[in-house]
Parts: sequence; C-alpha cells; structure tokens
Amino acid sequence: MEQKTKVIAEDKKQEIVISRVFDLPLELLFKAYEDPELFEQWMGTKILKLENKKHGSYAFETSHNGIVVFRANGTIHEFIPNQRITRTFEMENTPFPVQLEYLEFEKLTEESSKLTMQIVFKSIEFRNQLVQMPFAQGINMAHNRLQEIVNKLK
Repeated sequence: MEQKTKVIAEDKKQEIVISRVFDLPLELLFKAYEDPELFEQWMGTKILKLENKKHGSYAFETSHNGIVVFRANGTIHEFIPNQRITRTFEMENTPFPVQLEYLEFEKLTEESSKLTMQIVFKSIEFRNQLVQMPFAQGINMAHNRLQEIVNKLK
C-alpha cells in the first residue's frame, strides 16, 4: 500500500515534518481536526475534551476491550480556522515529554488541500524513539481513514 502521508525526519534535528495532500476541500480537511465526532471516527479514539480556541485544551483516549491503552492531552496555543493549529501534545504514562505541534492547512484547488505538520521534540533522542515505532504507518492509516470518512461529506 502506498504511503501517501510523507514523514521526514532529518538527521541531527529535533523535529519531524509530516505532509499529506488530500482530495478534500480545505474546509472539510480542517473540519476533520475541529469536529469531535469526525476526529473520533478517523482517529479511532474517544474525545474527552476539545476546546478549539486560543488557550483551549484537549484530551482523548483509546481503549481496547474496555481497557485504556493510550491517552493524550495538550493545550491549543493558536487556532485559526482553515489555516493553522498550534498545540502541545503529551502522551500520558510514557517516557515521552511534551511535544510542540504546528499544523498548517493549505488550499491547493477547490477540491484538494494539504496538511503539513511540524512536530518539535525535546531532544533528538526522543524524536528518534518515536520514528523507530510504527509511527509513519500509523499516521498514514489514520490519514487514509480521514480521507475515506470525510469524503462522504462532500
């Protein structure tokens, strides 16, 4: 299966850059990150809190057979509809420190748009630990679901 979501992790940098072109209008792509019900569907997680505003916060958790296997939270520092979300991201109960995420949404045509995410880590070592996990495959699968689910809203 083709990896449509590109993950770039340059040597000796504390960041990764993720980009994906979607066959979706900009407004629908952004809605996938803004609307709690849509987010839950494509991410396969439960939204506990989602305050889409400057100084807002969010929390979500993923369960398997009734047991919470993953929980994350953060603070939204910037929220500009159809343009940009800047937020922190913390994976609870893991050794990973808080990350800083910059999400940029770009209109390419009336029916296509691009998401670029820059994730900054506390250290190169923490970045490398995440990259060694099946992170790229996971985000590609999530973005494939996003495309499929949001496509139905067109």
